[in-house]
Amino acid sequence: MYMYKAKIVLAAFLAVMISNTVPLYAEQKVEGSLSLTVDAKSAVIMEPFTGKVLYAQNPDERLAPASVTKIMTILLIYDAIEQGNIAYDDIVSVSEHAAKMGGSQIFLEPGEKQTVRDLLKSVIIASANDASVALAEFVSGSEESFADLMNKRAAGLGMANTQFKNACGLDAEGHYTSAFDIALMTRELISKYPQVYDYTKVWQDTIIHRTKRGDEEFGLTNTNRLIKWYNGATGLKTGSTGKALYCLSGTAERGGMDLIAVVLASPDPSARFQEVMKMLDYGFANYKMMDGKEPGTDAGTVRVSKGGRDELPVIVRGSVRTVVPKVSTGGLEPEIRIIGSVSAPVADGAKVGEIIYRYNGAEVGRSDLVTGAGTEEASLLEMMGKVWGMWF
Repeated sequence: MYMYKAKIVLAAFLAVMISNTVPLYAEQKVEGSLSLTVDAKSAVIMEPFTGKVLYAQNPDERLAPASVTKIMTILLIYDAIEQGNIAYDDIVSVSEHAAKMGGSQIFLEPGEKQTVRDLLKSVIIASANDASVALAEFVSGSEESFADLMNKRAAGLGMANTQFKNACGLDAEGHYTSAFDIALMTRELISKYPQVYDYTKVWQDTIIHRTKRGDEEFGLTNTNRLIKWYNGATGLKTGSTGKALYCLSGTAERGGMDLIAVVLASPDPSARFQEVMKMLDYGFANYKMMDGKEPGTDAGTVRVSKGGRDELPVIVRGSVRTVVPKVSTGGLEPEIRIIGSVSAPVADGAKVGEIIYRYNGAEVGRSDLVTGAGTEEASLLEMMGKVWGMWF
């Protein structure tokens, strides 16, 4: 029954504070740019459309992620909503286990009723542990069962250095991930469910506690200072515990390009924001997007045998984008490959080839070429007319 009540959008991460860590530095240089140093144990910059990593420092090291964990929780909640297993207006009854989570919380009480929508909002904006666990139990019946779902989803995304033990990110033996894996799940969340920005961009909001004492308004404040401090910031999730130190998966958009910047084990609460902002600046300053032909662009024609039409228009089906250093010159080099002919009947939108894009000789993407119209098989009379035309 709980499996069908899956509504958990856990994404507002926690922010506990710790210091006394020796900063680790890594340098990476893009031709024509200044070098980048990151004051954190692990860091990654990723362009989400292509998944290309623009900078990496110990990207695969297994570390405690704190509340950045909730990105996966949120992803699973959106999955459950999309699949129709739960809905935003479903009512969740808070368990004693969820109510006693501690850490960053909205102080839910055992037996309190909240909608999936308000719990989700509380997770994303205020990084509420109690709301995260309440949603996890609503989806899977128990937090442990939900953690199994988290690990299966992680495996499907290729998160090879990740193991989740809980839905909120509190320190636990065997609960770990990596900066690269966090970038992967961040990419999946913002690409598949961009509606998450409706919450990640909110600085303050409220929910209503409905308990035996009556209705009480409770304020939510975003734990992610990027949305106040950084031009173009869109999200996403903070995290901090004694073991994890200070973590952040930050997202931003400028000039038609999105970036994800992840830091793990930053030495103090302000440093994680400063380092992510520096990483985002580096990415936007040194890289740009290049686009292939727009979907629907004419790409030629394909011959048709035994059809009412002798040829059909061919168009580009999908988008291709790639990220390159800004110092690069030239553009994408398209190669159009269309099959020799097709036999009628031919449906509108039938695949008849591919367009392959190369940059500096290396393939960077490809898209299907499809028919821009269809045709039925020619009638006997039409065929006779074509033969007549060929001879005379």
